[in-house]
Amino acid sequence: MKPAGHASANPCEQALAAWCDRHPLASSAVSAVAFSAGADSTALLLAANARWPGGVVALHVHHGLQPAADGFESHARDFCARHGVSLQVAHVDASSDPGQSPEDAARLARYAALARLAQDAGAACVLLGQHADDQAETLLLALSRGAGLPGLASMPERFERHGVVFGRPLLAIPAVDLRNWLHHSGHTYVDDPSNTDERFTRNRIRATLMPAWDASFPGFRPMLARSARHAAQAQRLLDDLAAIDLAHIGKPPVIGSLQSLSRDRQGNALRAWLRHEGVAASAAQLDELLDQIADCTTRGHRIRLKVAGGLVTREGAHLRYGPASQPPIL
Repeated sequence: MKPAGHASANPCEQALAAWCDRHPLASSAVSAVAFSAGADSTALLLAANARWPGGVVALHVHHGLQPAADGFESHARDFCARHGVSLQVAHVDASSDPGQSPEDAARLARYAALARLAQDAGAACVLLGQHADDQAETLLLALSRGAGLPGLASMPERFERHGVVFGRPLLAIPAVDLRNWLHHSGHTYVDDPSNTDERFTRNRIRATLMPAWDASFPGFRPMLARSARHAAQAQRLLDDLAAIDLAHIGKPPVIGSLQSLSRDRQGNALRAWLRHEGVAASAAQLDELLDQIADCTTRGHRIRLKVAGGLVTREGAHLRYGPASQPPIL
């Protein structure tokens, strides 16, 4: 029950309105919220239901990875029934394969399930509850791994996966603001015990690095979110430049035309070409490929480099990407 008296406004409502201004949805469209029953998705679901009364569906994914999962689903059902929100639930097997991190396995299973539920519900978009703390953690994690601009851009506020649009309207809101509002408004939510398990890298960042940053730089979360937006903008410009260069050098690239570009532009264009082929080269692989291209000054010079599960090779005047088992064609 909500306490008596006037409750402050849900901070998610203004953030959601601003996100919708940037990414308009059809007024008649159904919107979905990924509802874990935790604090962030609870505040977001309430904001969405206030904006689109009767036009919101909550999507809950039961991962089956911990005993508390049944309680999460039960709370989600009770909460949605109390607030008149339609709820769709998917049970998934989120166990990891050999060599795969449990976090990656759970994330992949969750997105696939959310996309299926959204398509079944006819939803135009699935809204996610990641906030400024999550964005800051993502950026710190990317920095610790030596990531390039795509990693430093962290989480985009809109993206598509499995043919479904996903949105993150809360990336500028600190977690404490969401929880304070829920507390003062009397709304209940669940706490996932796995969020404090420091075997997971992100949880160690949350428990150790975030408090240290807070002590030295109070209010740093929006600043890191701003840095992520700057990185995302820079990456979009690089993508635009790569599209211009690939229109000139071709897909697959003509080696001679590629060599007419600066090394940095060659690398940018090659990354975009390889992404078009469905693979990503590491920094070391890209440097080696650029060296091989620079040395390619004679007709018989070979280029051969393993990237992901295939090979980049020379085929006449062009580069090609193909299966590793297939020999290069000169």
